[in-house]
Amino acid sequence: MQKPAIFSYFLRTLLICLLVPCFTACSLLPSPAQKASTVFSNAILNNNDLLIVKEGAPAYLLMLDALVEASPNSEGLLRAASTLNGAYAGAFAEDPNQIKILSKKSFDFAQRAFCSRKKTFCDFKEKSYEDFSKVIEQTKNQDIDNLYTLGVAWAGWIQANSDDWNAVADLAKVKVIMNRVLTINESHDGGGAHLYLGVLDTLVPPSLGGKPEIGRKHFEKAIELSNNTNLMYKVVFAEQYARLMFNRELHDQLLNDVMSSPSAADGLTLINTLAQERAQMLLAGADDYF
Repeated sequence: MQKPAIFSYFLRTLLICLLVPCFTACSLLPSPAQKASTVFSNAILNNNDLLIVKEGAPAYLLMLDALVEASPNSEGLLRAASTLNGAYAGAFAEDPNQIKILSKKSFDFAQRAFCSRKKTFCDFKEKSYEDFSKVIEQTKNQDIDNLYTLGVAWAGWIQANSDDWNAVADLAKVKVIMNRVLTINESHDGGGAHLYLGVLDTLVPPSLGGKPEIGRKHFEKAIELSNNTNLMYKVVFAEQYARLMFNRELHDQLLNDVMSSPSAADGLTLINTLAQERAQMLLAGADDYF
């Protein structure tokens, strides 16, 4: 069965973007664990060697599992464990079974973090769309970290189970979550919710019910809110919108901007290096596509 367009390369790269909030959450650890975690986190985020990161991240996964076991009610640790498991599953894992295992762990950790605030936030997954929406409407500013982590982890779990159309149907609930994040604080995670909504609105062309022009506005807002520092935002914009609309001029402009920008940026060197690698690949295949 062919997978929906959302499960193309872009989602794998989006999940790497989310390593940033994961490591921020790890700053909640007590010292000296906090100091060690911060040093390790910075080393990963500011590294431009993707292979080293891929090979080194599993050790950090094991460490987070141990820390969560020791402090099972720590929201910060649960969010960190959710994000890193999801990021590794989406970006580096190749075996389908491993991807499903890690994605499920990510989603489970995110649900535990979300549930920790209020009893009404628990057992939400099986609720109807209407009842689920009412639960999400109850969230406030203090819930945004857990809410956003839940949306991201859910999207990753859907990716891992994209051969199950019942799972894919949950994308509507992910959209509810991301819209709520915008309502609370659209600048959260550098406009990450705008990026996800932009993708969801550009899955299919207008003739099939897509809303690419609304998606374009989300992409442009995400780039603005990120202060134009996260190069992956432009890559996703080019791949999801410009290619869908066969806008070669915009496509090449965005990707050439990525290639001409410095990749080194505090906390973003890893994702920017990956963005430039992807931008080069898309530019190389542009003549065949357009």
